[in-house]
Amino acid sequence: MTSKINGANGKYKFLFVSFESLSGDLAWQIKKEGHEVRVYIKNSEDQDVYDGFLEKVSDWKNQVDWADVIVFDDVGFGQYADKLRKDGKLVVGGSVYTDQLEEDREFGQSEMKRLGLLTLPHWDFSSYDEALKFLQENPGRYVYKPSGFVSSEWKGLLFIGVEEDGKDLQEIIRSNQMILAKKVKSFQLQKFSSGVEIAVGAFFNGKDFIYPLNVNFEHKKLFPGDIGPFTGEMGTLMYWSGPNNIFKATLEKIGEEVKKAGYVGYIDINCIANARGIYPLEFTCRFGYPTISVQAEGVINEWGEFFYALAGGQPYELKTKKGFQVGVVCAIPPFPYDDKSEMTIYKDLSILFKKPNLDGIHLGDVKMVEENWRIAGSTGYALVVTGSGNTVEDARKQAYGRIDNIMLQNMYYRTDIGLRWQEDSDKLQTWGYLY
Repeated sequence: MTSKINGANGKYKFLFVSFESLSGDLAWQIKKEGHEVRVYIKNSEDQDVYDGFLEKVSDWKNQVDWADVIVFDDVGFGQYADKLRKDGKLVVGGSVYTDQLEEDREFGQSEMKRLGLLTLPHWDFSSYDEALKFLQENPGRYVYKPSGFVSSEWKGLLFIGVEEDGKDLQEIIRSNQMILAKKVKSFQLQKFSSGVEIAVGAFFNGKDFIYPLNVNFEHKKLFPGDIGPFTGEMGTLMYWSGPNNIFKATLEKIGEEVKKAGYVGYIDINCIANARGIYPLEFTCRFGYPTISVQAEGVINEWGEFFYALAGGQPYELKTKKGFQVGVVCAIPPFPYDDKSEMTIYKDLSILFKKPNLDGIHLGDVKMVEENWRIAGSTGYALVVTGSGNTVEDARKQAYGRIDNIMLQNMYYRTDIGLRWQEDSDKLQTWGYLY
């Protein structure tokens, strides 16, 4: 099987393959550039998401011959991606190796250690009783993290111990043991380390990293000030950089292994940096959400052209805006929870814009009905709104100004995305990590 080229006009056929409604905003962007786009979404509750924006298909496998480029937007598709590449198809995303790096925390940490990255002490469990015994016998601050392939709402579940003797984490695990055992079969306890949480990521073309790199700072909790439950992500601050000390200490060291795996796509390592070193926490071997939408705010190239070159293993220079980008998740109930009765209240609600300006407005779980944007799906993850500027404050001002143009009943979002930058950047510069 060889990939068909749509030819002389530089326009291609893209097939997006998803478990859930994750990458519609990226697909929509590529469609707006003039390419043909089809999307497959497996999850039955997401079947109306992107209606009116994108053409959807019920079976992605019978679209493979049609597509010039196939995009897998999540982990779990690695075996398909590897086979399709072997068959000569152009594929972005997925490989068995990179799936395992992200899904299997024990494997990911062992690879980090093998390749010379600093790692925090960690222990892997499949028994909650054994974990509780370990915490009793080894007092200290730990972080609980799910391992293995779990549903998206459980992927970001973290319990971070606060008390130095670990009694608070013991109590959290003990009181939630029954439900956790049903949903999270394996998990990791990682020694807690304080510092600045920072991630470095890059696109990889199967042979090498594409520059510039992306340096980003996630805001994972629901409320301003990092209060409340983990949501996966409520917003991101980022900028683009040449190879820096964080990259050299982490992501660069994994490059040869990613090359051996034939992986093509985006790869990111989230780290804790402090005066003692840079400690990688976990891999993301796929697009981040809302990271990819925030990146779209900063990338000047056309995504369709870029992905075609990326999947073909071609060198490519990303052209990006100077300064910073900020992205803010705008949600409604029941996000970040799964509550079907609550969702019935908000399903199909209109999203209105005071002025007809959609700059910086990115698709969440929405659809288009008779030229009106409406809430779709079951999550309440409505929109991502982005802004850019020469300074963090300029980027924040643009993003939040664009949010002010949105009318959506009971919409909520964090108002402090990017506010930590001044303090975090001072620390990172003092430690010598931003160069």
